[in-house]
Amino acid sequence: MSYENEPGTRGLDLAGDPLPVWPQAPSQPIGTSPLRRAHSVRRTMTLEATWPDGLRGGTMIHGRCRDAWTHNLAKPPQVLAEDALEVEAHDRTIVALTSTPPRPALAALKGARPGGKFRGILNEALPGEGEAGTPLYLMLDDLAGTTLVSRWAWSRWFPGWATAPTEEGRKAHAEAMLGNCLGLRPGSRGIVDQGAPVLQQNSSDVGPIRSPDDPEGWHTFADLTGEIQFRRARRIDAWREGDMVRIETHFQDSSNTREGGRRALHEYLLWASADAATGLVTAIDARAGTLPYGECPGAIANLRFLVGMPLSELRSTVLQMLRRTNGCTHLNDVVRSLAEVPAMLSLAPKEIARP
Repeated sequence: MSYENEPGTRGLDLAGDPLPVWPQAPSQPIGTSPLRRAHSVRRTMTLEATWPDGLRGGTMIHGRCRDAWTHNLAKPPQVLAEDALEVEAHDRTIVALTSTPPRPALAALKGARPGGKFRGILNEALPGEGEAGTPLYLMLDDLAGTTLVSRWAWSRWFPGWATAPTEEGRKAHAEAMLGNCLGLRPGSRGIVDQGAPVLQQNSSDVGPIRSPDDPEGWHTFADLTGEIQFRRARRIDAWREGDMVRIETHFQDSSNTREGGRRALHEYLLWASADAATGLVTAIDARAGTLPYGECPGAIANLRFLVGMPLSELRSTVLQMLRRTNGCTHLNDVVRSLAEVPAMLSLAPKEIARP
């Protein structure tokens, strides 16, 4: 099997040192977003999944992503770029999608199934979006993770929904998941749980991500209460500080619940710095807000091996360096999104983009 010789499979980081294992899965939610920083660009993104016709119907995904420049917090931010996306998927296969503003090339993605080969199809169909680091590109790239995780929301409304009804089915599911990531390495609590009669994945109650003191810090999105709703949300703050680029990003997968409020399954807060002249990463670290298992946050230990890598190449670097048991799928998604930071900052007003 392809994961067997990876350090993470043996509980080691990329240098061969033991990875930390938490006694319990982390459950310390990140909380609301901080106030926007003066002279910064903030990218916010949401992909919201609903099932108007029930689980046997299609998954409807409404996405929105905005880049906004803040010169003075006392004034509304200046929108630099914004895209909206509507997707209908059946069994994770895209059957319809449109964007605002429209991109005719999106038609090439119909019939594709977001996953391993999807990003190649995406880059071939819309090469300019990835090169420009557009808001639309982030949403399209995130369809793989969103369509994979979104059905977890059903377990928040129907306990036991995600458990296979037979022992054979549970065993087959666990075998299929084995080695997919660090949290599902052989012998982990995660892989044992995948074959259990009742899943014991950790999740945490979370509050609003929009700060009441900075309502314009996020684009508009909906908090539904009368139907099941999954949401993948991202916030990326980037700014110049002398000769350095500073970044803070928050990532959260959450669902509303039958009782009200929201619960998160995956959540990270990450900080990074890069040399503004060379674009090379100089520092990177993260904190897990909530994750399913105690092995999952061990992936943070491998972030240090990204120091010295070009910020703009992190999408490909992460897929090569931190794949399977050497990383966490969702932390990898957080890090990969940093590749668009140079493009985000390039949109800022030139006379004030570099305080």
